[in-house]
Amino acid sequence: MTVKGRDFRLRSIGFFVLAALAIWFIAANTNSVTIRLWISEVTLPLWIVLSVTLLVGILLGLLIAYRRARR
Repeated sequence: MTVKGRDFRLRSIGFFVLAALAIWFIAANTNSVTIRLWISEVTLPLWIVLSVTLLVGILLGLLIAYRRARR
């Protein structure tokens, strides 16, 4: 697909759409939540919990892709 003289893959467009939805979802959830860890409980804003979860998911996905590419 070509937009303003640039070639865009459908994968790139999908990535930007998912990123925009994730940012919107995180921004819409601002209440505080209590998270029970194994022993203690922590109260944090939900947007922080969602952001950390998203970052961990991205890092794990990149790690898996890197390991598969090395094989």
